[in-house]
Amino acid sequence: MFPSLLLLKQSGNAELSPVNILAVIALLLLSFLFLFSLSFHVENHFAFSLPLLRERDSVSDLELSLSTAPVFLGLEFRPWFRSSQLRSEKKSYVKWHKVDDFYAVGPKFRNRNLWGPVRSLDTLQPFATPRNSYPGPNGQNGFIYAKIFGGFDLIRSTICDLVIIARLLNATLVIPEIQESLRSKGISTKFKSFSYIYNEEQFIAALSNDVVVVKSLPEDLKEARRQNKLPVISPGYSSAASYYLGEVLPQLKQSKAIGLIISYGGCLESILPPSMAEYQRLRCRVAFHALQFRPEILALGNQMVERLRGSGRPYLVFHPGLVRDTLAFHGCAELFQDIHTELIQYRRSKMIERKFVRENLSVDSMARKRNGSCPIMPEEVGLILRAMGYHPNTIIYLAGSEIFGGQRVLIPLRAMYPNLVDRTSLCSKKELSDLLGPETSLPSDLPLPPPEKSKEQLIEDWKKAGPRPRPLPPPPARPFYRHEKEGWYGWVAETDKEPEPSRLDLRMKAHRLIWDALDYLVSVEADAFFPGFHNDGSGWPDFSSLVMGHRLYQMAYATTYRPDRKTITGLFDNIRDHLYHAKRNWTVAVREHLNKSLGVEGLIVAAQMSKPRSFISHPLPECSCRLSKPRDIQDTMKGQDGELLYGGEPMCPEWLVRGMVSLKPPTPSQKDEVPEDNEFPEDDTDPDGQMESETGSRSDSSRPSEQDEEMDPDD
Repeated sequence: MFPSLLLLKQSGNAELSPVNILAVIALLLLSFLFLFSLSFHVENHFAFSLPLLRERDSVSDLELSLSTAPVFLGLEFRPWFRSSQLRSEKKSYVKWHKVDDFYAVGPKFRNRNLWGPVRSLDTLQPFATPRNSYPGPNGQNGFIYAKIFGGFDLIRSTICDLVIIARLLNATLVIPEIQESLRSKGISTKFKSFSYIYNEEQFIAALSNDVVVVKSLPEDLKEARRQNKLPVISPGYSSAASYYLGEVLPQLKQSKAIGLIISYGGCLESILPPSMAEYQRLRCRVAFHALQFRPEILALGNQMVERLRGSGRPYLVFHPGLVRDTLAFHGCAELFQDIHTELIQYRRSKMIERKFVRENLSVDSMARKRNGSCPIMPEEVGLILRAMGYHPNTIIYLAGSEIFGGQRVLIPLRAMYPNLVDRTSLCSKKELSDLLGPETSLPSDLPLPPPEKSKEQLIEDWKKAGPRPRPLPPPPARPFYRHEKEGWYGWVAETDKEPEPSRLDLRMKAHRLIWDALDYLVSVEADAFFPGFHNDGSGWPDFSSLVMGHRLYQMAYATTYRPDRKTITGLFDNIRDHLYHAKRNWTVAVREHLNKSLGVEGLIVAAQMSKPRSFISHPLPECSCRLSKPRDIQDTMKGQDGELLYGGEPMCPEWLVRGMVSLKPPTPSQKDEVPEDNEFPEDDTDPDGQMESETGSRSDSSRPSEQDEEMDPDD
């Protein structure tokens, strides 16, 4: 290892000159410094590799390999200040309690300018209890049963509407059948449709004062349903309340039971007359109280939140909204590359055939994006968060069971924010599989290899073969693997027509309901939420809008960004040639827009688009009250059709005010005091590396926009 020792050996008993002695000493020092540096980097690598590890890894093998590697390299000595840190990080890995133990992110801090409560909304509190005379249910007019098609967001919106319809018609509601999670779709026999994601007992008990809910039809009506003697109706999307009173109620009274088939989300109009405000509050009680996930999903979801907040640091949730159907509906194919563009166009062609889309197949995707009809791509979200001042080590949770484009579209965002995690990062395979329950194995649809021939058959084939010399037989075909036949990549290279979904595809769709449920829990509890594609204009409920509505109801003061995609696209068009080196005025413009979206101004703009399509995405003012009278808004804000968007909330009752005293977020006077010693600002360097200053105000239009707090020199 030391060449100087070889030099001594070769020289034998010869006298060493001072030059040789100095050369030997220099080589020894260089070798020592080299090994010291190598040891430091090896241990650094271990410390920063922890985020890549999983609970399912073998800890003993890992520790053995890490402990023997330095000895093998001749690195027996270690700096004492690194050894103690290494031991503590090994200990945290073995315990696997807190996700922050796996991210070497430096000091734990919370920048009040980025994570603190929004002042103008901090007086809003959830209040969905009935406020007028409210008779109990009896369900005397008959039974309503329903089949619900669609994904997580459509299911949640539809269930809320079904409860309102049952109350409106004075009918008994049978637990809805979720078609994506039927046992025929390959899910575990442990569950049955609704109970696959939701808690049936909680649903029935929470609505006991509103609607009579039962698990199944009576036996005589079951038999009538099997014989197709009961009327079945497919109501249109967003049907009026008068339709159910005039068309559905007479049939219900006559047959004592009626079936509803709902395919495209909400089956009742979002905006009801002012006289039906109690029905709107019932919607809130269904969406935010009665629709609870089953205990196993709740337990794992809460555990994921605890892991994200394990060390007291905040986290941000980003939902890209990259769903193939939505992208095809809006014509956003050209935002992607290669095969993904073709797949979106194929789905769009099918939508045109079924009259869902009444446009040309090929459209200008960039023009659609400038119009706000296409999502904000993950790379752009990373640049926006960087302009806002979020530190590169910020923990970002990636929500969404479907991210069309895969990991390829996430590469730029992951490069800017390495602590990008999802459910597979926070949970082990066993934890996720336990949610699915015991599932039967599905028959393989892979092509079978030809049967092997016996020795006698090979000899017989040789004798029957043609004249010699014969060409060599072709090599045997390589085996196919399951991952090569799952999803769109299993057929796209073989045929131009998408095959019917296999049993495995149907099972995977059911699994997505559970993954969306987990992401929904984590998103609602997040310290900040950023949607990539909400209020898309299709009329269908979307995941991000439901999360934003739940956060607005439960904690209106939380940081929930409501970006205007048209404005954001215009800002990016101005710096398209130097995205990563934007000028300071561009950063200020981004901050001003997003800061406004957090407060009343952004809330009203978003409500004008979301509330007419989905009430639970903006449950104000019907489902809220105020702890104190607002100072900034004197009158109520109404939409184009006269619907209330903001203002007009009553004062909270005394019992609620007393209960919120200890839970109320800090007042502005408390927040604008001198920062505590243990608080550090986020990274507020602009793309050029220059520090920007900014006031510490948390107001709607001046959260970090003009001046930033000083960067701590040790950060």
